[in-house]
Amino acid sequence: MEKKWWHRKIVYQIYPKSFKDSNSDGIGDIRGIIEKLDYLQDLGIDLLWLSPIYRSPLADQGYDISDYYNIDPRFGSLEDLQELIEEGKKRNIGIVMDLVVNHCSDEHEWFKKACEDPEGPYGKFFYIEDHKKGEKLPCNWRSYFGGSCWDYLPGHDDKIYLHVFHKKQPDLNWENPLLRKEIYKMINWWLDKGIAGFRIDAIINIKKKLPFQDYPADRCDGLSSIENMLKEATGIGEFLNEMADECFRKHDSFTVGEVFNEKDSELPLFIGENGYFSTMFDFSTTFIDETPVSTVEPLKDLAEKYKKAAFASHKRVEGIGLLSNIIENHDEPRGVSRYIKPEDLCDNSKKMLAGIYFMMPGIPFIYQGQEIGMENLPEVKSMEELDDCANPHLYQRAIEDGLSEKDALKILSLKSRDNARTPFQWSEDKYTGFSDTEPWLKVNPKYKDINLEKQKDDAGSVFNFYKELIKLRKNPDYLDTMVYGEFSPYHEEQKNLLSFKRKADKTILVVANYQNEPQSLVLDRPVKSILMSNRKDICFDNGAISLQGYDFIIAELEN
Repeated sequence: MEKKWWHRKIVYQIYPKSFKDSNSDGIGDIRGIIEKLDYLQDLGIDLLWLSPIYRSPLADQGYDISDYYNIDPRFGSLEDLQELIEEGKKRNIGIVMDLVVNHCSDEHEWFKKACEDPEGPYGKFFYIEDHKKGEKLPCNWRSYFGGSCWDYLPGHDDKIYLHVFHKKQPDLNWENPLLRKEIYKMINWWLDKGIAGFRIDAIINIKKKLPFQDYPADRCDGLSSIENMLKEATGIGEFLNEMADECFRKHDSFTVGEVFNEKDSELPLFIGENGYFSTMFDFSTTFIDETPVSTVEPLKDLAEKYKKAAFASHKRVEGIGLLSNIIENHDEPRGVSRYIKPEDLCDNSKKMLAGIYFMMPGIPFIYQGQEIGMENLPEVKSMEELDDCANPHLYQRAIEDGLSEKDALKILSLKSRDNARTPFQWSEDKYTGFSDTEPWLKVNPKYKDINLEKQKDDAGSVFNFYKELIKLRKNPDYLDTMVYGEFSPYHEEQKNLLSFKRKADKTILVVANYQNEPQSLVLDRPVKSILMSNRKDICFDNGAISLQGYDFIIAELEN
């Protein structure tokens, strides 16, 4: 594998609306991020990915962009962003923007012009079809947010447009070369401004299976999951390679793709030495708790499912490229609340989970608040407590699956995206130190126990464990092994033990007891030194390690 500049980086995702409010309007902003750059530098961050801050009506929290060339006034100005870019460079922190080009906002100038003249050039920037009431729709695809992905074009009762997400997010027609040219122009404009690269949103959706057709209905609404279409769509590589040639490769920029359903044979094309992207997210563990019907029951064999998914994912890309490792992001509930049993949730188990994903091959991504162990919201009592546009669909799906209203709300407590979007818990002050006025979204009531101020000077805190992980990964004595070392599962058959080796010039052993009960691990060679652990008095005896519940160890072995 050819070594790239981004392989050694640590990435931190900021959800700007919830990170830090600098002007007392209850909404996080760019100047708030600038205020906290020293904090991020101290943590050890190299790249900052900002969820969308472009001008937007915020129907889907900024993922509905009405102007790709401007910053939404809620977040600041272009001048503020330029200052962030420059201040970041002073601290060796690069800024990564979110690239949302499967769709735009229905308030974008392109869509407004398409509505004015559907037969004109901008009408061809979208998927617009003739349709009269009572006629069959072009296809029965279900929007990601529920309901049909077709809606009447504003101002026209004889035309409809495609939106695979929110109805205020019309899909862009990538089959149109003029549309692609406009997108590449915009991408290069941002790269020329000095950003380090892009996280590329929902990019697998840009290629549709045409002509439109129905798929078997998979729910009582008579619609079909968009996934059924995507499995049959081919030819996306032509678009992605063209975009890489026209933009990313010219700038040697960092790109991370949000990619699903890729085939093993396509991996070199996506993340190989001359791939479409620098890396793509590893979502292998994201889907282990998804079931055909809504359930509030705990996942059985959680540790084994996590181990199987994670190990298989990294073995399949070995020698091809590096994945980006996550346990949570703005679209998922909090990782510690998802991957650790509620009764076992504590600092030690949070550290174990951090250590596992951080030491896997790949580029570690930290989502804001993850480094202090932020958790899901407590039980949601009403829909009014939340904000996300996906919540009604999630709730309705639970009701359709036979859950009571009370259990449907429990589903939101477990899975709503709002879990990850509550304000960052800086301190135990009112409004968590995020703002001095009421925030746009409710504060997680756990903030008095879980906050940065409480953890910063506590050597045993989750926060300082993350700092230690980052420091170890950047240690020049171990860097090549941590980044490029061969990955090999170790005692994989031992239940609820997640252990593996990383081997290059040194051999590093990573061990996690993914359960509350003790167990031991027999070693095949002596331990040279313990590099990190989440408990100080871990016992070694006659070539074995005695592990208490959720113990985690990184050790260098004798070669």
